[in-house]
Amino acid sequence: MMTRVIRPFSILALLIAAALFIAPATGQSPSTPSTAAQVSGAAASLNQAISALIDKGRSLELSGHWAEAVSHYEEALREHPNDASLTGRFDLARLHYSLEQRYDDRSFRDSVNTLGARESLELYGDLLAKIGAHYYTDPPWQDLLGRGAQSLDIALGDPKFLAANNIRASANQTEQLRASLRRLTIQYRVASRNDAMNVASQAARLARQQVGLAESATLLEFTAAAASALDHYSAFLTADQLRDIYSQIEGNFVGLGVELKADNGALLIVHVIPNSPAQAAGILDGDRIVAVAGRSTAKMSTDEAASLLTGPEGSICRVSVVSPGQGARDLSVRRANVDVPSLEGTKIVDAEHGVAYVRIPAFQKTTARDLETALWDLHAKGMRSLVLDLRGNPGGLLTASVEIADKFIADGAIVTTRGRSEQENFNYRAHRAGTWRVPLVVLIDGDSASASEIFAAAIKDSHRGVVIGTRSYGKGSVQGIFPLGYAGAGARITTAKFFSPMGNPIAGVGVTPDIDARRAAQTPNIASQPAGPQFAAADASPATGNLHQVGFRGVEGNATPAAGATSGDATLDLAIEVAENQPVAQL
Repeated sequence: MMTRVIRPFSILALLIAAALFIAPATGQSPSTPSTAAQVSGAAASLNQAISALIDKGRSLELSGHWAEAVSHYEEALREHPNDASLTGRFDLARLHYSLEQRYDDRSFRDSVNTLGARESLELYGDLLAKIGAHYYTDPPWQDLLGRGAQSLDIALGDPKFLAANNIRASANQTEQLRASLRRLTIQYRVASRNDAMNVASQAARLARQQVGLAESATLLEFTAAAASALDHYSAFLTADQLRDIYSQIEGNFVGLGVELKADNGALLIVHVIPNSPAQAAGILDGDRIVAVAGRSTAKMSTDEAASLLTGPEGSICRVSVVSPGQGARDLSVRRANVDVPSLEGTKIVDAEHGVAYVRIPAFQKTTARDLETALWDLHAKGMRSLVLDLRGNPGGLLTASVEIADKFIADGAIVTTRGRSEQENFNYRAHRAGTWRVPLVVLIDGDSASASEIFAAAIKDSHRGVVIGTRSYGKGSVQGIFPLGYAGAGARITTAKFFSPMGNPIAGVGVTPDIDARRAAQTPNIASQPAGPQFAAADASPATGNLHQVGFRGVEGNATPAAGATSGDATLDLAIEVAENQPVAQL
């Protein structure tokens, strides 16, 4: 089953202003005791806030809730992106969580048990070769090797790792191995793939000799760590994880049909896929799974609990589910093939003004084709303007986002990608044929990432529509999905950065909406005011065989949406009102 476990998306750049003084003409000192005290007080307050964040994170670490610790530190870094202590804790939590994920993954455990030393070393070499050929900047070989040693050091203190590998070494033996690994990584200058393979091979032999650890286990730690050391979006993929990614791209899998995230010892249902077994069983968005197969989720890691939801088609999964304000209910859900819709909620939300609505939950292989069909259907029903909802959309295929942008932009750039390799450098441009001229409103939020940001930035820069919501995630990079030579494993590697039609970077910045939904409620009649530069009509002018990903909430007015379409959704109410005020295009 593909069970998508969600973490908060991004570390968004936050500009923290320091005091800027202009010396007066009289030559007086720009600072005063009062301003100095204010600066000192602000610094003390900031330090207290960061200390409190670290204390909460350490509490999650000590309880072994590594997924929640990663989420916590990632959220903290949204507010304090330059804090070294938070960055260090976040990095450490990522290493622990990655280890937990691997040893909760059946396909990875099988790899440890079935691969020999030679195959494991060749797998490591294959990954390094992919990094050398495709990573968007020069690979930091020394850091990749060092990250492997650090990952192994953490694993040597992890009970699940030790049990899975039948390690019964004494504390003294373990410390001797750690010391040997530190000396080894310091001793060699690692400047190439071959250098890294040589040192990793020596580390594997040391671990076997000193604590009896299979060389495959050591080399797989070096392999997984090397990928994650590149950046926050690159990763080693177990066989099961690689299959899940392909399932996401294809839009179908066997399972319950839910998206999950860790929530205080439970699994929070972020989204129930329409027409899925979970929906049929009465599971709702916002419910929490507190037990799987009779076992409390509070005593399991997030991925261990999620793995218990998997199983063959037709098998039964027993879960205990709690809805807000209610007691637990036990459900038996039959696993089945789930088709993930590429579009959701397609409808006319305001018949009087012809406002149509489509939500794109992710950019899949069929999304562009399905949207074209939906647009013709909405046109036949009287569509005169369109709201495209990309809130919560984590991205997907780069090509899908480009194809959809091309449906609304007749000419000019859509997105530019730049990598270290020439084969990763593309200038995607719009084509006039088949362009829809319908007035457009695009919704984004802090969880709109990657491919969503490509589309939103293209619409904004070309003045083709109005972007409403909150600043997007700010991922701004393209990942290639690369199968590796052994164990059905793969890698996700950042191959390029992308830039908006006007050359603006997205990484760490995101897309700023034309209308900030958080401020809209405080601005009367904002829907009838210009949203930045007035958007133009649709005709205004402004690789390798591996899959490329770029990633995977109102104002009162006169809108008359369809029943239930905007219940409790002020941002959508605003979008509908904005759409009503746009000039009608000739289709």
